[in-house]
Amino acid sequence: MTRFEIPQGWVVQAYRFALDPTPGQKQALASHAGGGRFAHNHMLALVKAVMDQRAAERSYGITDAELTPSLGWSLPALRKTWNTRKGVHAPWWGENSKEAYNTGLDGLARGLDAWAKSRKGERAGKTVGFPRFKTARARRSVRFTTGTIRVEPDRHHVTLPRVGTIRSHESTRKLARRIEAGTARILSATVSQDSSTRWYCSFQTLVAADAKTRPAHTRRSPHPVVGVDVGVKADSLLVVATASGAEVTRVPAPKSLTTAQTRLRVLQRKAARRRGPYDQSTRIRQHPSKRWRRTQARIGKTHARAANVRRNVLHKATTELARQHQVIVVETLNASGMRSKGGAYKRGLNRALSDAALAEIRHMLSYKTCWYGSTLVAADRYYPSSKLCSGCGGRKPNLTLAERTYQCERCGLSIDRDRNAAVNLARLGETHKLGEQSPADSGSVAGRGATRESEPARAGQAGGCETSTRHNPHRVDQTGTVVSQGTAA
Repeated sequence: MTRFEIPQGWVVQAYRFALDPTPGQKQALASHAGGGRFAHNHMLALVKAVMDQRAAERSYGITDAELTPSLGWSLPALRKTWNTRKGVHAPWWGENSKEAYNTGLDGLARGLDAWAKSRKGERAGKTVGFPRFKTARARRSVRFTTGTIRVEPDRHHVTLPRVGTIRSHESTRKLARRIEAGTARILSATVSQDSSTRWYCSFQTLVAADAKTRPAHTRRSPHPVVGVDVGVKADSLLVVATASGAEVTRVPAPKSLTTAQTRLRVLQRKAARRRGPYDQSTRIRQHPSKRWRRTQARIGKTHARAANVRRNVLHKATTELARQHQVIVVETLNASGMRSKGGAYKRGLNRALSDAALAEIRHMLSYKTCWYGSTLVAADRYYPSSKLCSGCGGRKPNLTLAERTYQCERCGLSIDRDRNAAVNLARLGETHKLGEQSPADSGSVAGRGATRESEPARAGQAGGCETSTRHNPHRVDQTGTVVSQGTAA
């Protein structure tokens, strides 16, 4: 499949709105999401059955020409096979839009493609496992790419194929104004349900590059270059400082998940005393009770509120940074790797890292700096911003996380640890030309060649894209043999 090319002068942007569907529309959306999950699981079982059959036949010495015909892994091949089987295995398929089943098949095709590339070392990042079956408690989502997809002129309704016109919980004027002005065009719509059982509609749109600009009334800060150090302490989620050592601002961490722990403990204990979908004593599945379902809904709403509070603080802080400063220097953190080890001995720190959402800060700055004409500079992952002295440049290699004040043994400087790191980052960004804008989703990498305490892991010749990978014309079967386009072992 060919990847969609963004026209010159346009950018892709998403608009997400909360929906207020009727009970009938909720049932229709749940049916679409369930249909996509069924198509995914049905075709995944068929792919596994064909792979196992071919492996068994090879063990008996059967030649490749006499093996069971392979099954295509590409999206068109999976869709073609599904269309020949849906009449028998899913006679109710006509109740939903074809986009529902296409959503499940597309996810399966991408999962198989990522697994095949990961086995051959063509995909960056961690090793990708074989796709797994989706359970009924998995996140509900369906994507519409064809049919009637629009935002109604009253700015309080959206229209989707087969589902009809759904009232939105919030105004859609931000997107409606651009569509009316001709500076935006809808490409697709994805409807999903979060943990609080609320439905959302996310429109993927093409927006003119000059449509999103820095507001004229926004004043630039007198400090054009700043460094941003992130942390997990309650008073220092973001510490912004200049190269001269002045602290510009300090954003406290919302600690929304920590605040919600008391309520979550009560609700989870209450749910454990009620009948769930699985009985541990008899080890059989059962229909969950209504009280268990209500408690699970309350748990989901608590988690959703914590996520919304965290997202609100991050959006406000990153927007302020992108609007006021010209060059913003951030760290390159391996957020997932920081939480991968430690187990029960480090669960408090792991929870604090998840509650801070450190990786989301750089992601938000990557596209907001493009909107407002700023520049994002990302320091090298091994740049020792916290261990360098901002006064004399000396290094303190044995600095621990418990030391919140940096004490330099060479010059005697005593400074807050986070402020010291922010100053070092700001000085790293002074070498970047003012007004030079970084590309979206990346940011210039500064500080390469810094002293590394450990060598980075290398997984083959990794050169693939970690997300949104297009389907590779060459595949590998479970024996590692490259097979033809759209075929599986």
